[in-house]
Amino acid sequence: MSFGNLSFKEILTVTFTLFAVIDMVGNIPVLASMRQKMGGEIRSLQATLASGALMILFLLIGQQFLNILGLDVQSFAVAGSIVIFIIGLEMVLGHEFFKADGNPKSGSVVPIAFPLIAGSGTLTTVMSLKANYADVNIFIGILINCIVIFLVLTSLKWIERVLGPNGMVVIRKFFGVILLAIAVKIFGSNFSHLGS
Repeated sequence: MSFGNLSFKEILTVTFTLFAVIDMVGNIPVLASMRQKMGGEIRSLQATLASGALMILFLLIGQQFLNILGLDVQSFAVAGSIVIFIIGLEMVLGHEFFKADGNPKSGSVVPIAFPLIAGSGTLTTVMSLKANYADVNIFIGILINCIVIFLVLTSLKWIERVLGPNGMVVIRKFFGVILLAIAVKIFGSNFSHLGS
């Protein structure tokens, strides 16, 4: 990971992409109901560290993992762009394609850190971004999102009150459109490399 590749533009793109995929704002209703099931408290720091560690682990050894499976980053990026596209469609249209794991018994790590925050969509996105952006910029983007995750988890009640149901729907749809555009860009820039 070279700090010579630092790019504010890339960090911004990665941060917003991960922010949209993780969809902490869209997950507020789910998180609120889980908080009640878990006795009114989510361990914010534990959930943040677990989800951040998963994303960083996938950033660092995801390539080796793909090599074991005989895949390249471009193939994974194209597959990932399709997943990101579907997540974007889900956010814009309001239809649920991916079923969440509704088991609240395991606490803040499962299902909140995984699969709700750092689920298959997020980990696929990290690998897809690897094909287009420098690792150091993705790493910083992950850290920024971890701060956002922590802040959202610790401010759940306040955010619910301020945004209201209509505000959360608008934000969810807005980030859905952004995700669709990012998915098309990742697909277009990697599809031509397949089979080469």
